[in-house]
Amino acid sequence: MQDSPDSSHGFRVCQRVHSSGDSRRIGTVNYVGPVEGYSGTWVGVDWDNGEGKHDGSINGVRYFHAKSERSGSLVRAPNLSQGISLLEALEKRYRSKSTNDEEDEMYVLSTSNNRVSVQLVGKDKIQDKLSRFEELTNASLAYMGVSFPGIPYQINTTVPNMKELDLTGNLLSDWKDVGKICGQLPALQALNLSNNLMSPYKSELPPLESIRILVLNNTGADWEQVELLRQSLTAIEELHLIGNNISRVLPMSSSFVQGFNSLRLLNLDDNCIAEWDEVMKLSQLRCLEQLYLNKNCLNSILYPDNGQQDELEATSYKPFQNLHCLLLGDNDIGDLVSVDSLNLFPNLVETRLSENPIADSTSGGVPRFVLIARLAKIKVFNGSEVTPRERKDSEIRYVRLVISRLHANAEEIKQHPRFSELKSLYGIEDERPSTGASGPQTIGSGFLSITLKCVGASMGEKQPLTKKLPATATVGKLKFLCESFFKLKSLKLKLFLQEEGCPLPVLLDNDTSSLMDLGIGNESIILVDEES
Repeated sequence: MQDSPDSSHGFRVCQRVHSSGDSRRIGTVNYVGPVEGYSGTWVGVDWDNGEGKHDGSINGVRYFHAKSERSGSLVRAPNLSQGISLLEALEKRYRSKSTNDEEDEMYVLSTSNNRVSVQLVGKDKIQDKLSRFEELTNASLAYMGVSFPGIPYQINTTVPNMKELDLTGNLLSDWKDVGKICGQLPALQALNLSNNLMSPYKSELPPLESIRILVLNNTGADWEQVELLRQSLTAIEELHLIGNNISRVLPMSSSFVQGFNSLRLLNLDDNCIAEWDEVMKLSQLRCLEQLYLNKNCLNSILYPDNGQQDELEATSYKPFQNLHCLLLGDNDIGDLVSVDSLNLFPNLVETRLSENPIADSTSGGVPRFVLIARLAKIKVFNGSEVTPRERKDSEIRYVRLVISRLHANAEEIKQHPRFSELKSLYGIEDERPSTGASGPQTIGSGFLSITLKCVGASMGEKQPLTKKLPATATVGKLKFLCESFFKLKSLKLKLFLQEEGCPLPVLLDNDTSSLMDLGIGNESIILVDEES
């Protein structure tokens, strides 16, 4: 094995290092030299986790600029490691014997909180198999301190069948080293470089024709880097770019991202994209099936109509033609026009809108049933399946809700593009009930079968009750009835609607709203709780 890089010349600025006693404590060298009032050479490190002692200055003298007030430290060289080679990490991970300390760590806690040692059955057999490098196809070298490949051409002869390699949290920063590693692993299909702070890619990489999955989460890779890497990643199918502060998508040669002819999944979660125009630059990726945009800064969604397609008119390919999954959780989307735009995506069947203002019914948003009713083709919403039963109940309830509002404002129908379609589909009449009416049932006539369940801590165990209630009954009236049904005269009640597919029940906080106004349908479940 060759020695670690620069072992004879000490440390250098921009080098990635980790603490000698903790390979997960990683930082970047920002200074090498003397410190006033102290002897010898010191190494100034800016720690990734922000847990240092200062901002790069001591006693009024600045040695470097740390990224925050307390992320920097000045450290003696013996307390830092410059890392090891990939081959050394493989040896250490898969061929070294477990230490006594590691063996002691294998335990469970008994009911009396005592440690009970655990013996891994078949451990020696598994270890023997993993130690045969020529048969190794998957390797996890996360946080092993890998900083360089090792002896040229020895990687290929040592692990010739490697298909998946996890290098999360190591000390790699130069794309040349990544290229050398991949170039010696012709069977490699999946590579995880998360939490390696990669330097800007400048030189050419060899074609990485076998790489299908590349994970670059928290590496600092922006879209310019992605465009440069595209030329080498000719067969890439999944690209993960979480947490890289990407705010703009910058195509190299046109208004839209080109190439990536095999890319099926693009993960841009936890970035800084604020404009939908940036997302539209991805709309011509013809194989793209899944696009993850959770935790960005988007406030609207807009699918172009025929008059807005401009450059797209020259082709027969519709924007996001094959996209079936679009995740938009934890953004700033607050309007129903954006929700309705999702219906225009040709093949979209899964989406996420949780943790957006529009989906927060407690703060001016709308409940799950409204969103499902407005999204005609969605089969998976916020991570849960939309069953045929839930869709039907949601759409009927939505029609009831809209009808109740139209009596107060007929213009509101313009805000509900699916209303007429759904009203006709379910044959729902919109007249108010009349006394003794016969014939076709109206939305306000008849009774609803409602199941009431007590969930309050001081209510005791009470059997659920199913009652026939008028659709015109208000929340306030229902509270009064629950006091009588369950003998709860001394408690102040609050009611919740339990909806299928919704993780949390919806508070019914307006006493003057009727069951019809709220769109509550037949066979609904209402939870009876007490004010805290």
